[in-house]
Amino acid sequence: MSTALDARYGRTRSRRIRTRTVAITAGAGVLLVAVAWVLWVGLFGTTASIETQDVGYTVVDSHAIDIRSQVSADPGTKVSCSIQGLNKKFAIVGWKIVTLPAVTDRNRVFTERVRTSEPAVTGLIGSCWTT
Repeated sequence: MSTALDARYGRTRSRRIRTRTVAITAGAGVLLVAVAWVLWVGLFGTTASIETQDVGYTVVDSHAIDIRSQVSADPGTKVSCSIQGLNKKFAIVGWKIVTLPAVTDRNRVFTERVRTSEPAVTGLIGSCWTT
């Protein structure tokens, strides 16, 4: 009776082999696409490297801070950075996006004034990206 039910509902040996073959083929296809994507992005993609360094800051008053930073990027690369002023609890009290034009030098040092909602005790770069 069990073999009759298996045949009736498609639970035969050939069906299991076919299902397993389809699953292995689909898995191999997904793996192939993943490997191709990693190679394409990792080896053939653009690799613009950006390095940042906080140089210093000057507290102007209770509502402004001057933040001095250095950004190193490939020559001819336009870069945008978020800079932020932090209070004594390290909460962000001022934030600004600065766009640096493409130049021929790798290193750029800039000073930017950031308005703050309360007194800031330090200032730094949040992150940078190419634009």
